[in-house]
Amino acid sequence: QVLLRESGGGLVQAGDSLRLSCAGSGRPLRSFSMAWFRQAPGKEREFVAGIDRLDTTLFVDSVKGRFTISRDGAQNSANLDMNRRNPEDTAVYYCAGEETGGIDYDFSTYKYWGQGAQVTVSS
Repeated sequence: QVLLRESGGGLVQAGDSLRLSCAGSGRPLRSFSMAWFRQAPGKEREFVAGIDRLDTTLFVDSVKGRFTISRDGAQNSANLDMNRRNPEDTAVYYCAGEETGGIDYDFSTYKYWGQGAQVTVSS
């Protein structure tokens, strides 16, 4: 079992950059495919970015070229760097982990979840 905890959310101005971190405890996150999802008010939870155990990355079209996902082995974390953000990026961001498969757009695939971090982008 692994526990996931997000950090780094908050209120920022459009165009600013922000890093969300997902810290794992109990197991090394290198053993997991990791993903970030987000859910805006009144909308379904959507896939944002993922990184598999070979460090192959995948992004939803709306964040390509603006967001990056990476691992930090020393911190046992998976990070989402969000650049050139806009108000449409406002949502609760969740990190998720799955140890038996690759990156999946379907949130039901992921067994482990963090508690979520609110990100609000003001215009």
